[in-house]
Amino acid sequence: MSRTIIIGSRGSDLALWQAHHVEAQLKALGQEVEIKIIKTQGDKIQHLSFDKMEGKGFFTKELEDKLLSGDIDLAVHSHKDLPTEHPEGLVIAAVSEREDPRDLLLIRKEKSDSGKKFELAEGAIVGTSSARRKSQLLHFRPDIEIKDLRGNVPTRINKLREGNYDAIMLAAAGVERLKLNLSGFDVVKLDPTEFIPAPAQGVLGLQVRESDSEVAKIIDQLNDKAVARRIGVERRILNLFEGGCQMPLGAYCVETDGKLTVKACVSDAWDAPVRISEKSGTEVEDLAQETVASLKV
Repeated sequence: MSRTIIIGSRGSDLALWQAHHVEAQLKALGQEVEIKIIKTQGDKIQHLSFDKMEGKGFFTKELEDKLLSGDIDLAVHSHKDLPTEHPEGLVIAAVSEREDPRDLLLIRKEKSDSGKKFELAEGAIVGTSSARRKSQLLHFRPDIEIKDLRGNVPTRINKLREGNYDAIMLAAAGVERLKLNLSGFDVVKLDPTEFIPAPAQGVLGLQVRESDSEVAKIIDQLNDKAVARRIGVERRILNLFEGGCQMPLGAYCVETDGKLTVKACVSDAWDAPVRISEKSGTEVEDLAQETVASLKV
């Protein structure tokens, strides 16, 4: 293709890592690529926790607007941040390989206790602004205190170093992609079948204009079909609950010999009881429907 593909990205270290990762893949296919940085609502509003912000798509809407207007040709998203309903005229042309889907706890060493669940000391103050993480943490450890935490990944880690929290929760994928220095902390990676990640956590969603068949055809070469099938179950569960990225819902699907198994959890609010379900099947839609039915009690 003769034209340059313009990638839209947020300006955080992690978002730029993701954009450069896709840029490298496209250049390997012989494409000319340019990256354009776009600020989103989630970047601009740092004083509110996510559950106090209105609407959905805090980290995606402005990218989608620029895509629709033709200012960019490709938006690279953390797939878990995307609402399940796409704006008319946009499609996900590809999903990436899946980085580590787990959540992790970074714990200050003086607040680590190997005899306790998740190695958190009694009454530890844990930083996270995710309703899903809050609900599951309190499900397993009702003794801990939750304190909101905003900012990009390095900023969050610095807040922990400064002693504002005893521990913080992050997605393992982001920490691993940025190769951050975690010295001085105990790092606990949580089993995704127990502490259930966000739908599509660790996966990138590559979004294009539906009408731009030229770019879509190129981006399709980056699509990981096996990952797309598994996160299709996770995202469909979220869609059936009519939830956004801040709904206290987790879903994690694996596939073995054609059989899909999904573990999911949901709560009515971050401080409400958690309901958990595990289902298996071979069809994405049927499995998602059965899972949601079992969680809606």
